[in-house]
Amino acid sequence: MRLGLALGYWGRGPDPRDLQLVRQAEELGYHSVWTAESWGSDAFTALTWIAAHTSRIRLGTAVAQMAARTPTATAMHALTLDHLSGGRMLLGLGLSGPQVVEGWYGRPFPASPLTLTREYVDVVRQVLRRQAPVRLDGRYHSHPYAGEDGTGTGKPLKPITHPLRPDLPVLLGAEGPKNVAQTARIADGWLPLYWSPTRASVYEEALAEAPPGFLVAPMAQARICDDVAEGLLPVKAMLGFYIGGMGHARRNFHAELMGRMGYAEDAARIQTLFAKGRREEAVRAVPDAFADEISLVGPRERVAERLELWRAGPVTDLLVTAPDPATLRVLAELN
Repeated sequence: MRLGLALGYWGRGPDPRDLQLVRQAEELGYHSVWTAESWGSDAFTALTWIAAHTSRIRLGTAVAQMAARTPTATAMHALTLDHLSGGRMLLGLGLSGPQVVEGWYGRPFPASPLTLTREYVDVVRQVLRRQAPVRLDGRYHSHPYAGEDGTGTGKPLKPITHPLRPDLPVLLGAEGPKNVAQTARIADGWLPLYWSPTRASVYEEALAEAPPGFLVAPMAQARICDDVAEGLLPVKAMLGFYIGGMGHARRNFHAELMGRMGYAEDAARIQTLFAKGRREEAVRAVPDAFADEISLVGPRERVAERLELWRAGPVTDLLVTAPDPATLRVLAELN
């Protein structure tokens, strides 16, 4: 099981500690570093900055949102950064939810998320392979464009720039069982949002068709500390926001996933409290047990024991959000 460093997306501004953490992670032998985006900073610009200050560590997006760019634009970002970094790019894609897709990106959430994802990956693959001009007569993506509001003069094109790696890895952030099963069929890897090493069987059927070498790269907050309850507070804060605020009450993929993991009543309570503006109560309503099983928090010995659980399952890459250099070092030593 390889280690990766997950930086996420910016808050009010860039974190001046990020580059130091990345450089330390590279020195410690971490395999990859990952950036994200929501409705603020974008994933590719920060990753390009990191690429310019490192030489070996792989560079991933976890995730770049599909609604933010056409698939050809995303493929252009990926092939450009892959060239500039000497072949270190890992392209992680995600759909996001209706609240963000419609509220921020100003486009309709697809009636068939599976179809949109499949078409998106198809186009990205065509660009990267550069075997022929891109062609797709899809429900959500057409190349050339064939809509009634078009001119009808679109021409099938293939990239001017020859991609460095036609097989540049494409990973997908997926949560529902059908989405995970499709990911195993069309992608090179899966980026689970919440992963519990004690509940790996939840996805056993969905991953049944995964080919050899398929990547399973969940993210987990990590912190080496003496007080487990205190160390779990940032995990609970994250969960409170995602379960309560990252989605509409009628359609919240994060809350649905928490429910499938055995915490449906807790997820409903968190959503209700968050919707009423009682955010601190929503965070406190996150069960310690749930926060604990999807993270690595506590004294060194406790984290060492829990790491064994992560290694025992299908996880190939553990992407950790670590707040300090000491935690990064301990995890490297334990792994």
